[in-house]
Amino acid sequence: MDFLKFISAQSGKLLDQTLAHIGLTFISLFFAVLIGLPLGIWIARKRKMAGSVLGFAGVLQTIPSIALLGMMIPLLGIGPKPAITALFLYALLPIIRNTYTGISGVDHAIKEAARGMGMSQNQVLFKVELPLAMPVILAGIRTATVINVGVATLAAYVAAGGLGEFIFGGISLNNTNMILAGAIPAALLAIIFDFLLSKVQKLSFKKAGISLWIFPLVILVLSSFYVLPSAYGGKLLAGFTPEFMGRQDGYLGLKDVYKMHMRNVVISDAIMYKAEYEKKLDVISGYSTDGRLKAFDLVTLTDDKHIFPPYFAAPIVRNETLQKYPELEPVLNMLSGKINDSVMTDLNYKADYLKQDPEAIAKDFLVAHGLWKAPRNGKKGTIRIGSKIFAEQYILAAMYTMLIKGYTDLDVSTKTGLGGTKICFDALTNNQIDFYPEYTGTGLLIILKTPAKEVDKLITSKEKVFNFVNDNFNRQYKITWLKPIGFNNTYALMMRRQQAKDLGITTISDLVSKEK
Repeated sequence: MDFLKFISAQSGKLLDQTLAHIGLTFISLFFAVLIGLPLGIWIARKRKMAGSVLGFAGVLQTIPSIALLGMMIPLLGIGPKPAITALFLYALLPIIRNTYTGISGVDHAIKEAARGMGMSQNQVLFKVELPLAMPVILAGIRTATVINVGVATLAAYVAAGGLGEFIFGGISLNNTNMILAGAIPAALLAIIFDFLLSKVQKLSFKKAGISLWIFPLVILVLSSFYVLPSAYGGKLLAGFTPEFMGRQDGYLGLKDVYKMHMRNVVISDAIMYKAEYEKKLDVISGYSTDGRLKAFDLVTLTDDKHIFPPYFAAPIVRNETLQKYPELEPVLNMLSGKINDSVMTDLNYKADYLKQDPEAIAKDFLVAHGLWKAPRNGKKGTIRIGSKIFAEQYILAAMYTMLIKGYTDLDVSTKTGLGGTKICFDALTNNQIDFYPEYTGTGLLIILKTPAKEVDKLITSKEKVFNFVNDNFNRQYKITWLKPIGFNNTYALMMRRQQAKDLGITTISDLVSKEK
């Protein structure tokens, strides 16, 4: 029932993203057919080139999707271009291979008979080889379509839209309904397109030959469903993460409290800061202690209407673990008060921009503060540490690992890079990890889903927020928040320093006024 309510509330956006998903899939498929079909025909004629062409297409297929998208960004920027290019490359192999296989499999006697009847090479191709090979060629296009429907969910990482916005936002927000709202339509699209193509694949040779001409037109029509994200709107362009778009202390709060309706795209945190620095975006959502603030000379805008609650970091630990290993709590609390906002920003800068290893950063910090000790034997038991997938969490996980090994007889197993809040918290509650660093604002809004009226009473005091989340986590989940580390990694809107100065923008209200 909750899922249906969510679908109803998000029906407009869901339709837009579904159409964008279809468009991305078929724009890339159109170009893959346009290139792959002639290439398959060519290597069927030039057999010596088949191994090289198919080998190259196969290598492209083995590159992880995220990596391929990342490789496209320096060349093509953000938005639909890198997404369509990556999807095009993924679709090439099955189309080239099946075209080659289908034409190569046509009986040599049939081709000789056609030539004996006076047909030219092109006539043999279009009237004999392609119609006979069409079921095999369509099988390749069918495979490419299903692959592209799945991979297109990753387009949200590069601000190209699609159903991935719901999936990644849901993972970050601990919102199963949001995940399903993206995953179910994506799965249905794959099933529907596969079914329709299977019907075309079973047509008679004559009808299949006709489909050779009709099919590209159908692909072009489906491609037209894609509307470039943020094609309309104000003067400035914002880039927000999927998580930020769905949070009350994010874009929802900006719309409610500041009446913000900025032109925006959804984009991965991993590339958002670089896009801002390269002037592809004007405003981004980020974290106040992120090292890339320093690296790219960005400035945070003052939250003058106070929609962002305190986000003080602290380790959250299973009560069962604390009871079993009571020596763990004082060790984890050793970082309390040691890292303020500026220190954490500097540590993040070393990881995000200087590309130093998080373990080396962690050890240097502990040595400088007289906290590092050589590891003991670690035979009493093993503590499983988790972390989310950004530098700050890797650094904190490394610090805790060294402290536990140096001050206790416990060993450590790290499970870092677990993704968003939902993945980390589910791993904790399902006894897959023993603790991970979390933020009070995330606990308040995302995990506990505290009503807005209650949040308004709490967010003026970091102590009230901490006590509230600790009490509720203990009662609901048997999880304890240990002492805060000291820094407040709250959400913030950011701009390039010079641009903000030129436009006279220092607060979020200033930003909104510039858009009106």
